[in-house]
Amino acid sequence: MHQPSRFRMEQRDDCHRVIAEAPFATLVTNLADGQLSADHLPLLLQPAEDDRSRDRLIGHVARANPLVPCLEAGDDGGDALAIFHGPHAYVTPGWYPAKREHGRVVPTWNYQVVHVHGRLRLIDDPDWVLDMVTALTERFEGGRSSPWRVEDAPEDYIAGMCRAIVGIELTIERISGKHKASQHKSPEERNAIREGLCREYGRTEWEAACLSGRQ
Repeated sequence: MHQPSRFRMEQRDDCHRVIAEAPFATLVTNLADGQLSADHLPLLLQPAEDDRSRDRLIGHVARANPLVPCLEAGDDGGDALAIFHGPHAYVTPGWYPAKREHGRVVPTWNYQVVHVHGRLRLIDDPDWVLDMVTALTERFEGGRSSPWRVEDAPEDYIAGMCRAIVGIELTIERISGKHKASQHKSPEERNAIREGLCREYGRTEWEAACLSGRQ
């Protein structure tokens, strides 16, 4: 990923925040036949417990996924890249005051993204898979007024569903983030971007601030 210094996320915590706020990832792996594969799935961040361990991402894939036999065989599919997309939006030149002044403006796209590189392994353990599914459920049901719980479904049904999936764990070796939000533009232009995102795209104030460098 091209990383101009003005857009680089320098802090590990900032990268972790993007993962927490946008946990639906694109997981890129290399299958045994040399073909790149991309899976789309939620991944939960598990920070390292001490200085001797590494941060991890956990989730699951279908047992029928071609990635499973590749990892079981110990092929190069163990090298993985997880991509997390935060807020992003097209920015029209029509919002810039400079368009009316001299017209030397062009469109752009503002965004937040985090790339996580690491080693991927399968975890085919029923207890681990159930704990992971429970953690995913609690993460995404937690804010609801009447959250659904794994225990709400029959135990044998959940056991059957869990047998159809395999746990995955990505041990993080490298993480990089990019926050392109027109930081090099003037305060007037960044304000115009924020207002345009709210007015024309219906973005929340938080999203608009993220994408206009006005946080």
